[in-house]
Amino acid sequence: MAVEEGYLDRVLTMEVGRCTEAAAIAASKMIGRGDKEGADQAAVTALREAFNKLEMEGTVVIGEGERDEAPMLYIGEKVGSGKGPKIDIALDPLEGTTLTAKAMSNALAVVAMAQGGTLLHSPDVYMDKIACGPGYREGVIDLDAPIEENIAALAKEKGEPASEITLCILDRDRHQHLIDGARKMGARVFLIPDGDVAGVFHTTEASTGIDLYVGRGGAPEGVLAAAALRCVGGQMQGRLHFRNDEERGRAERAGIADLDRKYNLRDLASGDVIFAATGVTNGTMLDGVKWEPGYVNTHTVVMRSKTGTVRYIRAKTRR
Repeated sequence: MAVEEGYLDRVLTMEVGRCTEAAAIAASKMIGRGDKEGADQAAVTALREAFNKLEMEGTVVIGEGERDEAPMLYIGEKVGSGKGPKIDIALDPLEGTTLTAKAMSNALAVVAMAQGGTLLHSPDVYMDKIACGPGYREGVIDLDAPIEENIAALAKEKGEPASEITLCILDRDRHQHLIDGARKMGARVFLIPDGDVAGVFHTTEASTGIDLYVGRGGAPEGVLAAAALRCVGGQMQGRLHFRNDEERGRAERAGIADLDRKYNLRDLASGDVIFAATGVTNGTMLDGVKWEPGYVNTHTVVMRSKTGTVRYIRAKTRR
C-alpha cells in the first residue's frame, strides 16, 4: 500500500494501540504485588516484542534511559522489522510503576510515534511544564507568568469565575507555591501522587473537569504528553530544569544547544503524530486491565494529529 509522503501509514494507528495493550496486560499481572521494578520489566519486555512485529524502522528517542542503564528499550535502540517508514518512538511502558505496585489508579502504558526527526530528543532530566486542552486562543497560558495570571486568563476565556478552574498538579513539596497560589484564587487543585503524562492527558477531555496542568516533572514525559496534545489541539510550554552539571552535559550530548529555551507544543512534537495509551489500573479516563476466565479486557485510547481522530477501544482478547 502506498503511503502518503510526509505522513505516517494509518495502519500504524491501530498497531500502536495493540502495542500498549500488550504492555498493559503484562504489567497488570504485577498489580498490588509491591514490585515496581518487576512490573516495569514485564511491560518493557511485552512492548519490545510487540514493536518487533511491526513493519517499520523504529528508533526509540524517549525510552527507559541510556543504553548502559536500560538493557531494553533504551534511547537509540532500533525496533521493528527494519523495513518500512523511519519512525521516532517515545514510550513509557508503565507510567506509574509505584501506582501499579500499590494497586493505585491511573497507571498507563503509553507510546507515541512520529515521523523520524520530529520528536524532541529530550534528556532524562526535569522539565517545568504548563498545559491546557483544546478550545482556547493560542498563547492563553504562559510558563513564565504567575499561576494566578494563568488561572485568571483561562477563567476569562471560559467566561467563568476563577473558582470554576481546576488544576492538576503532582503532589510534591516543590509545587507548594503553585498550590497556594491556585487556592488563593479560589481554584480547585487536583493532586496526583505520580504520573504526569496522565496529568497532562487529563486536559484533553472536558469530562475530566481538568482545565490546566502545571508543575515540574520528567522531561521525557513532557514529550509524550505533548504528543497527546498535538492530536487534539491543546497547548503546552516547557523548559528543561537542571540540578547539576552532569544533567547539563546529558542535554548537550542529546544535541540541545540552548539549555534555557522555552519549548512550545510543536517544538516538543511536530509532524504527524500517533499517541496511544492503555489503562493498567482503573483511572479517570481509562479503565484498567480486567481478567476473566478465558479472556482479558483492555481499554485503550488512540489519537492521530493528522486527522484529529480520537478512538476509544475496548478489546476482549483470548488468554
